[in-house]
Amino acid sequence: AHVVESGGGLAHIGGSLTLSCVVPRLTFSEFQVKWYHQSPGKERERIASIDHRSTVSKWGRFTVSRNNANHTAFLQIDNIQSEDTGDYYCTVQHRIGGHEYWGQGTQVTVSA
Repeated sequence: AHVVESGGGLAHIGGSLTLSCVVPRLTFSEFQVKWYHQSPGKERERIASIDHRSTVSKWGRFTVSRNNANHTAFLQIDNIQSEDTGDYYCTVQHRIGGHEYWGQGTQVTVSA
């Protein structure tokens, strides 16, 4: 599956940012979506996810939403902090399991 993230760039402390994840060649409504964050020099960690049936899922400062008709998922980051700097990855996995498909990532740099 072809997974493409976008929306990274420069962000400011206290602000908000929305990342996108497009998966054009799947029956997107059958797939769960996960978002991962990797800070410089640290391990990648999962920060949010949404199952195939939900449209919005909130995880503290992170909100995941999806638009199945457009094969797109979003990650909104609110009250951005310096530790939010890093690479963000979107993955999709079929609702019954199997291979987890990764995107190439999008980079976020937080400044004051």
